[in-house]
Amino acid sequence: MVKVCIDGKSVEVPKGSMLIDAAKEAGVYVPTLCYLELHSKMSGANSSCRICMVEVAGRKNLAAACSTPVVDGMDVKTDTDRVVNARKLMLELLLSDHEQECLTCAKAGKCTLQDLCYENDVKETRYRGIMSSFPQDETNEFYVRDMNKCINCRRCVNACANFQCTEAIDFAGRGFKAHPTPPFDDSINESVCVSCGNCVSVCPTGALLPKTREKYRTWEVSKTRTTCSYCGVGCSMDLLVKGGKVVGVEPADGHANNGLLCVKGRFGYNFINHPDRLKKPLIRKDGDLVEATWDEAYDLIVDKIQKTKAEFGSEALAGLTSARVTNEENYLFQKMVRAGFGTNNIDHCARL
Repeated sequence: MVKVCIDGKSVEVPKGSMLIDAAKEAGVYVPTLCYLELHSKMSGANSSCRICMVEVAGRKNLAAACSTPVVDGMDVKTDTDRVVNARKLMLELLLSDHEQECLTCAKAGKCTLQDLCYENDVKETRYRGIMSSFPQDETNEFYVRDMNKCINCRRCVNACANFQCTEAIDFAGRGFKAHPTPPFDDSINESVCVSCGNCVSVCPTGALLPKTREKYRTWEVSKTRTTCSYCGVGCSMDLLVKGGKVVGVEPADGHANNGLLCVKGRFGYNFINHPDRLKKPLIRKDGDLVEATWDEAYDLIVDKIQKTKAEFGSEALAGLTSARVTNEENYLFQKMVRAGFGTNNIDHCARL
């Protein structure tokens, strides 16, 4: 452990930690665009946005908090005039070639660049960059890529390479023409992209947006934490609900997924609102399937099992379970079949 002083607050952090980790431990807010708090190891050598610059006593230049390792006895200031002015300068430079369509951008209200400009009173930029005109890529079935709104923070590239391990995109071009892209500037559908959407989840601006059937602003939706139902991994996610209807999904920082989702969990939520979705159990009466209560359904199941076991024996019963429930539920099911039914006729579909 090493001792560091952040804005007058002394904290101890593990050796090898970054200054931004020490600031968090001290309860000091350090703004950033490229650093992913959820996945700190993803951003260690990034330092691309330069928003997290801090002043370290004894050093001539400002230091990027996200990539500067702590040293015992460091004295760090995060809100001096020099730091604040440097932060404003970087925001102005980012705005110099950035489309400022905040009124119509779907990310408004949840855009980190917009939030930082508001926090630092940056209303306009003194600089004029070369506004690149990248064609909007809508070839992916689930999300849209608009590189005219990209700030080259590298979050999407890092998420794709270091966590999804697909490496579908990387940077091409130089200067104002630099942008993340598949090889040879092909469209995303011609790349090895698996449509997981993790790049969309980490993007701080409107450069990557999901294709949604419902329009909504971030302040119009409520979030409901739940567990993905597509497999037994148990990924945590938030359902975005507007007017009693699920309009989107965001990954949550759960033990099983650490803020990541696959294509099914991230984009496969429309079945929730499908008119044919079964919401109540069905039992057969007079040859027709009719809606019933859960108590009626369970009573019927128990009655059928008991009668079958009494007339034909345990080996006449079998159980088939699903890959879409958790490992714990599968365990309980096989335990019920073996101990309750008295048979080892138990199998698993092993498919989704």
